[in-house]
This record gives sequence, C-alpha cells and structure tokens, in this order.
Amino acid sequence: MTTGENAALVRRLEGSTRATLLELLFDVVFVAALALLSTLLTEEHTWAGSAKVLLMLTAIWWTWSLTATTTEFYDPRQRPIQAVLMIAMVGSVGMAVALPMVSVAHLLLFVFSYVGTHVTRCVILVVVLHRQGHQTARERATRFLFWFTVSGVFWVAGALSNRPNWGLWTIAITIDLVASAARYPTPRLGKVPIDQYKRITGHLGERYQQFVILALGDIVLLPILQVSRGELEFLRVVALLCAFATMLLLWQIYVFRTSELVVAAEARAHRPVRLAPYTHLVLLAGVVTTAASFEMVVRHPTGTTPVRWLVLIIGGPALFVLGRVLFALLVGRAVPWRRKAWQLTPLLVLPWAGGWPPLLVAAVVALALAGHIFVPGGDRETTPGLTVRRTDDD
Repeated sequence: MTTGENAALVRRLEGSTRATLLELLFDVVFVAALALLSTLLTEEHTWAGSAKVLLMLTAIWWTWSLTATTTEFYDPRQRPIQAVLMIAMVGSVGMAVALPMVSVAHLLLFVFSYVGTHVTRCVILVVVLHRQGHQTARERATRFLFWFTVSGVFWVAGALSNRPNWGLWTIAITIDLVASAARYPTPRLGKVPIDQYKRITGHLGERYQQFVILALGDIVLLPILQVSRGELEFLRVVALLCAFATMLLLWQIYVFRTSELVVAAEARAHRPVRLAPYTHLVLLAGVVTTAASFEMVVRHPTGTTPVRWLVLIIGGPALFVLGRVLFALLVGRAVPWRRKAWQLTPLLVLPWAGGWPPLLVAAVVALALAGHIFVPGGDRETTPGLTVRRTDDD
C-alpha cells in the first residue's frame, strides 16, 4: 500500500520531467571524469591498456546511468534522492582521482567509490521505502542491492593486491551489466517486473541527451588545453578547428537527427529503457576515443600516423555512429544506411593513411561525417515507439 508520503518519493507520472539543477551539476562532475579517461587513453601504448580504460569507462558510465534511472523512478526534489545524487558525485570524484591506478590506495579508492556509490544508494532507498511502506519500490531497490553486493565482492577482491586484478574486475562489471539486462533476478523476489520499466516519463530521455551533449564538449576541451599550453602554431590551430567541426557533426548525428529521446507509453517501451545504457556506452566510448585522438593530433599534427593513432582517429567517430545505429535499431527505426555508408570512406584510405599526417587523417574522417549529414540519403528514419516529437531534419 502506498502512502501519501512515499507517493512524494516515487516520481509522479504527471509531474515535471525537467532535470533539476542538482542533476545538471551531477552531469558536470561525471563529464570531468570522462575527460580524464580520454587523457589516460592517450598515455596508453598497448591494446591491453586501452581495454583497461574501457573497463573503467564502463564503471563510470554505469554509475551515471543507474543514478539517472533512480531520478527517473523517484522524485529528485526529495531529500533522500538528493542525498543519492550527492553521494554519486563524491563517488565519481573518487573514481576520477583513482584512474591512474599507480598505487594500492588508488585501487581501493576506485573500488570503494564505485561499490560504495551503488550499495549506499540501494541501502538509502530500501530503508526509506521500508519506513514508508512502499513494498513494490522497496523490492526493486532490494534486487539492485543484492546484485551490487555480489559484484562488489569481485571488485574488492580485485583490488587487494599491489596491482589491479583485471580478470576479477572484468567478472565484476560483467555481473553488473548482465544482471541489469536480465532484470536483476533475485532469490525469493524474482525479476523486476516489466511493468516497472514501462513506468517512464520524458525525463530519462532528456537526461541522456544532456549528458551526451556535455560529453561531446570534451572533444574540444582537451585540444584547447593542448593549444593553450604550447606554441600557437598554424597547424595546431587548424587541428583544433577540425576537432570543433567533428564535435558539431557528431552533435548533429546524435541530437539533431534523433530529435528528443522521449519514450512513448507503448507496450514495447520497456525495451529501449532497459537497453539504452548499453547503446549509449558505445556512443560514449566513441566520444572518449575521439577526444583522445584530437589531443594527440593537436600535439603532433604533422609526420606519419602510427597504427594505434589511426585506430583512435578513425575508430572514435565510427564507434559514435555505431552506437547511434544500435540505438535506432533498438527502438525500431529504419536506419538510413546510405548515410551511414559514408563512415566507410576513411577505411578506403586506410592502407595509405599510415604515411599521412595525423591532421590529414582527422580531416578525412570529418569529411566523411559531413557526407553522412549533408548528402541526401534517400531514405528516412521512422520512429514507431520512442520519440513523440520530431523535426523535419531527416
């Protein structure tokens, strides 16, 4: 039975869907962590090192995603939810500080920041909802608490040595991802009912848009820092402008051509809500990779382009577009494949691109993105179940 008090904690469907100022501040803190990940990616010289950055990106993104889902289900204007947001901010700062992983203290800080954020959020919700007598919502939070406790064992075990145990951490993050996809099946409680995923408003779609827009700013932030710290050379400034153009083109692909990610109240609407975090993880991997590539391009715009640089310069925008395609397919959209085919252009020059300057390779990628947007594709995207407001941009 739901009392009037817990009705104030659980978000009302007819209430405002606008993000609160605290939620926006929450986004800024996490975007700063993404910028540090991009810088860390430029310092890695092996594929194994890049995979480790991806694991840390997944942990940081999963913390943001689960917290955003919390403010979708519960009212972010209520004190317990504001406490959850603030704790998540502290956790993101802790994870960001620990990213270099240069000491045991860094390992423990990263793990306790990640696990502590999720477990504390669940405990707060379970306690408050128990006091309010909201059984359905309390059981939902209990399922989350159970699975984050299970994965937390592997997170903590992986940090109890002089270096991170990436195998145990991979198991831990896999548990978190798979448990969410499986709707958190818990002993005696079962899975989260599908009906709870259908209980959504336009708030969550807006939150995803806001975060991606802020994250795209990292693509120009890191090159700006590079240019400001060194000589103001012509080619470095051109590389900065190329980064700015790439950021705008990716913005067009995600925001302008997607309209607003507002979920319609239809029978299949639970599927985009459950799986959108996975597609947006691919998008953010593209943003982090693109930001890292331009930091290197601005630093060394001339000379030849090493293989790893080629992968980052070409692969970053390609990952972003792939995430956009996966999201379109997820919500039942017809994908304009003739537009997406422009992303193959950089691959056509790949056999020769290693001898080209990094700036030239980045320019080719930007031209492919421009072709994706401005050259008519002949087919249009249709949205049967996600957006309720569209523009004539397609």
